Amino acid sequence: MKVVFSRNAERELEEIGDWIAQDNPERARSFVADIVRTCKSIGRAPRSYPLVDKQRDPTLRRRIHRNYLIFFDIGPGAVEILHILHDAQDYARILFDDDDPD
Repeated sequence: MKVVFSRNAERELEEIGDWIAQDNPERARSFVADIVRTCKSIGRAPRSYPLVDKQRDPTLRRRIHRNYLIFFDIGPGAVEILHILHDAQDYARILFDDDDPD
């Protein structure tokens, strides 16, 4: 299945690369390329990855790449990579816009 990147995911990839490039520009390029390869591999079997939270979003799935979480949806003709976030980030707030103090 085809894999496409949302604007958010593209921006996050750029931010990841910029962060790593501060110390090692060459590694930044290769690490971002690794993440992109991992994202593209999701298209081979997208339903094999777990759902994140069925209550909040019954279609959102996740794949792990080192310390990064790749969040995606499966559409009719493509897998859409929605976000690529470091595992230390509050992904629930980003994904579900958690404004509720509950």
